[in-house]
Amino acid sequence: MGKQAATKVLAGAEGTGASGKAEAVPHTPKLEVVNSPKREQILVGMLEAVGAEGYDTTSVRTVLARTGLYRQAFYDNFVDKDACYLAAFDAGVERLEAIVATAAASEESWRGKLRAGLGALLDYLDEAPDIGRALFVEVHAAGPEALARRAEAMKRAADFIDLARTEIEGESPPPIAPEGIGAGIHAVVHARLSTGATDGFRGFLPEFMYFAVLPYFGADAASAEMQAAKA
Repeated sequence: MGKQAATKVLAGAEGTGASGKAEAVPHTPKLEVVNSPKREQILVGMLEAVGAEGYDTTSVRTVLARTGLYRQAFYDNFVDKDACYLAAFDAGVERLEAIVATAAASEESWRGKLRAGLGALLDYLDEAPDIGRALFVEVHAAGPEALARRAEAMKRAADFIDLARTEIEGESPPPIAPEGIGAGIHAVVHARLSTGATDGFRGFLPEFMYFAVLPYFGADAASAEMQAAKA
């Protein structure tokens, strides 16, 4: 992934998650503009380095080599590598949530929003697999605080998935359903990124839609959504 494309991950809110449309998806945090260009470069460099080389292998020197900045620029913004990764993780997750929210905002139904938002997320992983690997896979190596932040993001995703209940006319699935759906999708993406895959994520959309719709609306609706996602 080039530096210009990568920078879009952590760019300010203008034209993306800060629009009124993005607010159509609940629980999406507002983005904060990254004021310092050097700080932004470092955050992008951290995610790129971690995604390409692994969290344990990445060092401050590795990040600086990618950004072309001096050590003082790093330590003017971050105490150490761990603090930098946590900030980069937060910014990356917020950007992904904004991408999903913006894509979903034009749809009326829950199923339409999920299909559009999830499709946008998978398209992004095809475009920037190293960033995806830094956010989905290497978070485990970053320690308990990073995992706690990932759990918060997963909770927001589950809350959105569970909005399907507002459109159900019959029996509702058990409360654990949205958590299971989110965990299942995350597990597939995690497994593929872990193998070093660089594309093919969009191809999972039909199966993901079937998996998500089935507990709420039944097999017929899930099959219909799987076909719609293939279109």
